[in-house]
Amino acid sequence: MKVLTGDRVAKGAKLRVGCGAVIFDETRQKILLTRRADNGQWCLPGGGMDAGESLEETCEREVWEETGLRARVTRLIGIYTSPNFAVEYADGNRWQVVSATFECEVTGGHLGLSDETTEVGYFTRAEIEQMDVLLTHRIRLEDVFAGKVEAVCR
Repeated sequence: MKVLTGDRVAKGAKLRVGCGAVIFDETRQKILLTRRADNGQWCLPGGGMDAGESLEETCEREVWEETGLRARVTRLIGIYTSPNFAVEYADGNRWQVVSATFECEVTGGHLGLSDETTEVGYFTRAEIEQMDVLLTHRIRLEDVFAGKVEAVCR
C-alpha cells in the first residue's frame, strides 16, 4: 500500500469509509502506533468499515483485530477527506479514503500483533516525529498534538 499525493489525485478513485484510533498511554504522553505488514510504515490502528456496522464499531473492531486491545470510542478528533490523497494497493485498486479519527480508551485485552501488524508500541511525540509514519496519519497526529477540543474536518 502506498499513498499518492497531488492535486485531485483521488479523482476517479473508489471511495472507502474507514477510521483510525488514537489511544494514549496512562500518562497521556505516548500514543499507540502499529507498524503495517504491507509497507513497513507506522500508523494509527484502524481500517475500513464493513457494511452493517457504525464508524464507532469499526474503530473498536479494528483496534481489537490489529492490537489485541479492547477499546471504547470517547470522542471524535476529526474527519479526513482530502481529494489530494489516494491510497493505492498492490492489486492496483486506488481509493480516496473518508476517515474518522477517534480518541479511544482501552477497556481490556492484551497488546499484541496480528497478520496486519509487525510491531506495536506507545511512542512520544518526539519519537513519532522521527518515525516513518504514513503521511495521511501524520496529518491526523498533527491535529492530536495541537490539542484542539473541537473536531476538525480536512
